[in-house]
Order: sequence, then C-alpha cells, then structure tokens
Amino acid sequence: MSRIGKKPIPMPAGVKYTVSSDGNTVLVEGPKGKVSAMLPGGITLVQKDGSLIAERQNDKQAAFHGLARALVCNAVVGVTKGWIKELDIVGIGYRAELKGKNTVVFTLGFSHQIEFPLPTGIEVVIDPKQTHLTISGIDRQKVGQVAADMRSLRKPDPYKNKGVRYSGERLKKKVGKTGAK
Repeated sequence: MSRIGKKPIPMPAGVKYTVSSDGNTVLVEGPKGKVSAMLPGGITLVQKDGSLIAERQNDKQAAFHGLARALVCNAVVGVTKGWIKELDIVGIGYRAELKGKNTVVFTLGFSHQIEFPLPTGIEVVIDPKQTHLTISGIDRQKVGQVAADMRSLRKPDPYKNKGVRYSGERLKKKVGKTGAK
C-alpha cells in the first residue's frame, strides 16, 4: 500500500466534494471557492468518519494512489485555508508594483519594465518597500506556477545574489575572478 495514499483526508465543516460522472475529476467546494482535481482511473473516494479515503481497485493503480490523494488533499486545503508563496526582490533599483488589480510591473535592471498579467484566481500583495511579494490563491498548482514564472524573470545571480528569489531560499554565492587565484 502507498503510505501517502492510505492517509485519510480531513474534511472540515462546510466543504463538499462531487465526483464527475466519468470519474476523472473531483470538484471540491468550500468557503473560499471551487477547485477541481484530477482523479486517475481506478481510484475511488470513500467518506468515513468525517474524512475522505482514496481507495484503489487493484495494484495496477499503485503508482497513482498517493498522487490522487495528494491532489484531492491540496484542493481541500486550498478551499479552506488557501495557498501562499512569497518572493523577495534583491538588487539596487529592483522593485515591483501593482498596476490595476491584475498586472504586476517589475523593474529588474533591464532597459524596460516588465508587465506580468495575473491569471484569474491569483492575488498578489506587495509590501510598502516594493521588494516583497505575497502570491495567494486556492489552486496550489497555479500559485506555484505564477511564483516560478515571476522568479524566472530575473533568476538570482550566483555572483552578486541579485534577482527574484523565494523567501527563505538559500543561495550559494560563487567567488569572482579575483578569488580564483
């Protein structure tokens, strides 16, 4: 048995789930909204004692057992608490600002500013110093992808450590030319 697949998914009050007629997707509804998650074939959801359990028909679905449980659990957590990723911008003159409600404008040392349109369901909060971004939403995959796309605009430089990085990300600083002797 899959160690992750066996764990029950706690279902808080106010969270409902519905499995599609073909059994390939699960729609989870909660106080923050609705999220759909993929459900591989051969995996079924059973509700016992106020929690969901992912069960597989036979060992052919063993590879997808833990995945299915994790996707449904991420959807349940998303509609109750939400997901957050934090980014830090390091560098002189590097900053970000909101333009309207759905566009972030980055100044990252290029000759032009970069406008980053936000997808639906994603919110960004920028601190007053304009160097710390908090990305939040109910879909874990979408929040992570937006954070990765923002980081890829100017990845941290290994020599000066300037750029956009995740909060708490540890970087190895390389020694420059003079330290190579």
